[in-house]
Amino acid sequence: MAGIGFEIRKILHRDSLSSALAAYTYAGLIGSGPLLLSVAAVQVISLFVLAVAPGDATVVQFQVSLTYLIDFSLVTTGGLQLLFTRYVADQLYQHRQEHVLPSYHAVQLAVTAVNGTLGAVLAVTLFNDCDGLYRVLMVMGFVILSNLWCGIALLSGIRQYRAIIGLFALGYGATVLLAFWGFPRFGLNGLIASFVAGHALLYLGLNALIQKSFHSAQFVSGRVFRRQFNQPSLALLGLLLYVGNWIDKLLFRYHPATGQPVIGPLHASYLYDFPIFLAYLTILPGMAVFLLRIETDFVEHCSAFYKAINQGATLNQISAHRNQMVSSIRSGLYEVLKIQSLILLLVFAFGADWMTALGISAEHFTLLRIDAVAASLQLLFLLVVNVLLYLDQRWVVIRLMGAFIVLNFTLTSLTLAFGPQAYGFGLTATSLVMVLIALLQLNHKLEWLEFDTYMFQ
Repeated sequence: MAGIGFEIRKILHRDSLSSALAAYTYAGLIGSGPLLLSVAAVQVISLFVLAVAPGDATVVQFQVSLTYLIDFSLVTTGGLQLLFTRYVADQLYQHRQEHVLPSYHAVQLAVTAVNGTLGAVLAVTLFNDCDGLYRVLMVMGFVILSNLWCGIALLSGIRQYRAIIGLFALGYGATVLLAFWGFPRFGLNGLIASFVAGHALLYLGLNALIQKSFHSAQFVSGRVFRRQFNQPSLALLGLLLYVGNWIDKLLFRYHPATGQPVIGPLHASYLYDFPIFLAYLTILPGMAVFLLRIETDFVEHCSAFYKAINQGATLNQISAHRNQMVSSIRSGLYEVLKIQSLILLLVFAFGADWMTALGISAEHFTLLRIDAVAASLQLLFLLVVNVLLYLDQRWVVIRLMGAFIVLNFTLTSLTLAFGPQAYGFGLTATSLVMVLIALLQLNHKLEWLEFDTYMFQ
C-alpha cells in the first residue's frame, strides 16, 4: 500500500486545508478498502428497514448474513491476498507488468472455483432449511466478495485514485438504492440481492480499471502459484491475520449467554457485535495517518538504507539511514497515538449522548468504550506488524499472529466465564500485551539491522 501512500501524499504538497482534508480522506477510504464501507452500507440499509418496518426480524437476518459473508470471505482468501499482493509488488518492482494481468485472471479463476464449490457445499448441508433463493444469493455474494478482496491487491499498481473512490461510491450507492427498492417487494432476499448486485457492480468496475491499467498478450498464467515466484509463509500469515481478528466475535456469537441463533447455522451477539463495529470505525483516522506517514516516510528511509548497503556506502552513512528509519517509525506511531487518543476522548466524553440519541442502551456504551480502546491498541499492533513485514520478518510476524490468536481465544473465553462485567476486556488485554511484545521485537530487529542484513545476504 506504500505506492498508494506516496501518490496520495502528493496532494499534501498543495499546502492548503482542503488538500490536507482530501489526502486524509483518500487515505482513509482506500486504506480501509471496501471492507468498512460494506459494513457501513449494511448499517444504512438496516436503519431504513427499521424505519419502514419497526421490529421486523428481517433486518437482523440481513445484518448477520452479510457479516458472515464478509468475515468468511476474508478468512478463506486472506492467505491468497497477501501472497498475490507480494507477487504483484515484485512484478511491478522488476518492471514485469505483463505478468500481472494473466496471474490476476488465474487468481480469479482459482477463487471462483474453490470458494464457489465451498459455498455450494455449505448451502446444501448447513443451510438446507433456508429458502432456495437465499442460499443462491449467499453463494453468489461469497464468490463476488472473495474475488473483490483479491482484486484490491492491484490497487497499488493503479494510480487512478479518483476513479477508485468513484467506483466505491457507485457500488455502495447502488447497494443502498437497490435495497430501498427491493425490501418492500422481496423482503430479506431483496436486501441480500441488493448487496450482491452493488458489489457485483463494484467488482466489474474495478476489473475494467485493471484491464485498462495492465496489458498482456497472455490471458491466464499460473505463474503466481509457482513456488519460485511466491512466498508460502505469506499465505499462512494472511490466514492467521483474519482468524485472529474473528475469533473473539465467534466466541461471543456462539456462547449461550451472549449469542442467539438468527438464520440457519448463523448466530449473532446483540450485546457485542454493534459496539465492536462502532469501535472499528473509530480507527479510520489512525489508518489514514499510518498510510500517509509511516508507510511513506518509513519506506523512503528503508529503501535508502538498503540502497546504501548495495552501493557500498560507509558504516556511518548506513547507520544514519537506519536512524532515520527509527525516527520515522517513532514519529509515525506517535502521530497515530495522538489521533487515536483524541478519538477515544471524544468517545468517552460524548459517546453516551450519541448512543442515547440513536436509541441505543447504556449497556452498549460501556462495551463501546472498552472496545474502542481495544480497537486502537489492535491498530497499533498491526502497524508494528506491518513495519516488521517491511523488514522481511515474516516468521516473527507469524509467531506474533499465532500468539494473538491463542491469547485472544483464551482471554475472551475467560471474560465470558466471568460474566458481563468482564466483557470486552479479553480483546483489550490481548491487544495491549501483543503491542508491547511486537514493539520489543521491532526494537530488537532495528538494533541488529545492519548485522542481520550483512549476515543473511
